[in-house]
Amino acid sequence: MSPMERPLTSNLRPDGNAVDIAAYERAGGYEGLRKALTMQPQDVTELVKRSSLKGRGGAGFPTGMKWSFVPMGANAPKPKYLVANADEMEPGTFKDRVLMEGDPHQLIEGMTVAAYAIQAEVGYIFLRGEYRCSAQRLRAAVAEAKERGFLGHNILGSGFGFELHLHISAGRYICGEETALLNALEGKRAHPRTKPPFPQVSGLWGKPTIVQNVETLCNVHHIVNKGPEWFRTLSRSGDGGTKLYGVSGKVNRPGLWELPLGTTLREILEEHAGGMRDGLRFRGVLPGGASTDFLVEQHLDTPMDYTEVQKAGSRLGTGTMVILDEGTCPVGMVWNLEHFFAQESCGWCTPCWSGLAWTEKILLAMEYGKAEESDLDTLRFQTKFLAPGNTFCAFAPGAVEPLQSALKYFSGDFHRHIEEKRCPWR
Repeated sequence: MSPMERPLTSNLRPDGNAVDIAAYERAGGYEGLRKALTMQPQDVTELVKRSSLKGRGGAGFPTGMKWSFVPMGANAPKPKYLVANADEMEPGTFKDRVLMEGDPHQLIEGMTVAAYAIQAEVGYIFLRGEYRCSAQRLRAAVAEAKERGFLGHNILGSGFGFELHLHISAGRYICGEETALLNALEGKRAHPRTKPPFPQVSGLWGKPTIVQNVETLCNVHHIVNKGPEWFRTLSRSGDGGTKLYGVSGKVNRPGLWELPLGTTLREILEEHAGGMRDGLRFRGVLPGGASTDFLVEQHLDTPMDYTEVQKAGSRLGTGTMVILDEGTCPVGMVWNLEHFFAQESCGWCTPCWSGLAWTEKILLAMEYGKAEESDLDTLRFQTKFLAPGNTFCAFAPGAVEPLQSALKYFSGDFHRHIEEKRCPWR
């Protein structure tokens, strides 16, 4: 693929060092911002709408439509805020870290263009605390951008000002939920908020706020610079653009690739990740991080886009895949995930903190040969008890997605644990 066909990663250096502002500008950096500042803010939003860009953080909501909910005009509340969700706590997901460490100015430019579109005066990068390298490189890039006039008051003489701050998160998976993130940013406990009101109307400190994933924001200035039609042609799907697809597990070349949105699961696994390691057979995959349903061999030709993955019974999520092989116990893998989710529950609603802890204990008992046949009925009940609409936010429904699909596709492995009173893989 040419640099035009992979806009998100074309600047990444093979030595792993960050692209500085001089190299970024030589590659066309900040041209999207210059162009946006000559347009009306609503026209920038309209370009993003026409591009068919969807949020890359997991939900897949149309980005331009989300921006259109922000109050505009002279009577709109002020200040407005733009927040980059860089918490990236989803197990198996590392795409945003690669972008921030390798090309931090891309995020800064994308945020500044997005801020202009919604007329936000202040922005925050809400960064996962463990991402120390990202923090160091983002701080340096923000300082460079300010020095060159791409941030601060009266950007490039346009009259528009945008102040950008880096906020290091104290942690917790729930901070990936946008309203819990906003509470944490305000110095409160990271509990999700009741919606409505939605953050676009009443978000950070009660003011209009857009919270957007890092990968999503990194697309914005490319759309303005090269046009929505160009962006749509990058995709093999009805949704626009490329996608960062990652693969972890027992494959020959685990890693991350920028590919057309809609590339099939088989192509990603076999051509880019190099297929399974010698002697191992593919059994299943969590296609969009840990909080998505398993897909199995019959789904390998599924295009990895929002619509087709959902038709197959899962979600695209973050697009970063976790592979299950025949040498790994599916029950143990699911227990490990549910243990993580039980620990990370914010405790705000009873079905989540109680139900996930209960689920995790049953799976642990199963791994050590102490479970009974009736425990399978309990696990199936939990997947329904924690389904969408039964909890305060989407945390618990996502947490049980790998469990509900494992019970469907790997039921024989669950029964073996109970019948043999041991884990057959130990």
